[in-house]
Amino acid sequence: MAAGRDRPGPLVPPGGWPWDPAGPQTPVAGSAAEVASLARKAATLGELVARQSVCRACPRLVAWREEVAIVRRRSFRDERYWGRPIPGWGSPRPRLLIVGLAPAAHGGNRTGRIFTGDRSGDFLFASLYRCGWAEKPTSVAMNDGQRLLGARMAAAVRCAPPDNKPEPAERDTCAPWLLAELRLIAAHLRVIVCLGGFAWQAIWPVLGRGGFALPRPRPSFGHGAEVRLENPQATGGVLLIGCYHPSQQNTFTGRVTPAMLDAIFARARACAGPETGEPIT
Repeated sequence: MAAGRDRPGPLVPPGGWPWDPAGPQTPVAGSAAEVASLARKAATLGELVARQSVCRACPRLVAWREEVAIVRRRSFRDERYWGRPIPGWGSPRPRLLIVGLAPAAHGGNRTGRIFTGDRSGDFLFASLYRCGWAEKPTSVAMNDGQRLLGARMAAAVRCAPPDNKPEPAERDTCAPWLLAELRLIAAHLRVIVCLGGFAWQAIWPVLGRGGFALPRPRPSFGHGAEVRLENPQATGGVLLIGCYHPSQQNTFTGRVTPAMLDAIFARARACAGPETGEPIT
């Protein structure tokens, strides 16, 4: 599908979604080149989010996310699934950016909001609330009243992948969306938390293309790993922090505990500096 064409609508319910950034004239990326072009030309976060939310550049991911949205899990069979890419969400002037792997098939791919509607999100938002980054301890649906306070979330890959494993080409195709988001928020950014090794690896090329001076060799991922980077758009720099992903496997086995996650986001708050007034998101 060529850029500039109207977005497809078979998965959009009558009357639309409670929150939908895209309009009927939002251009749709159908290839890696079109993702790069549309991301680069997005002048505002609103425009970027709309374009992210209708992307169809990766055939395997498009097929999977839409199949899941049609077949559905039995426990959600009466719900309408989003079944589209999950755009970045949160403050338009964040001091903290949280980068994850990809939406869950029956979490974000169902609800339309990152880390919303699954156990990983339950674990994550509880910590964000305790550490002052979220207004509520839960995130269950687009219109549940939740909002992030001085923080923003984005995924390295915006569509739910089969077996939760994006392919390298899909990660690279999606990277311009993250690069454009970074460009539009960099002036306010103080801390980036990468949830898991995939997000840690994905962020480095994006940071380099965004003008950040990168250390050599590339630092290894680890829970609590920290790297201080100079921010080309603001004084004070950005602290990159590694954090184990709050997946069910990690939380059930105790590899990640509430205290471990709280320590990461408390550290992020200490490094992010004072709030300067937070617009409603």
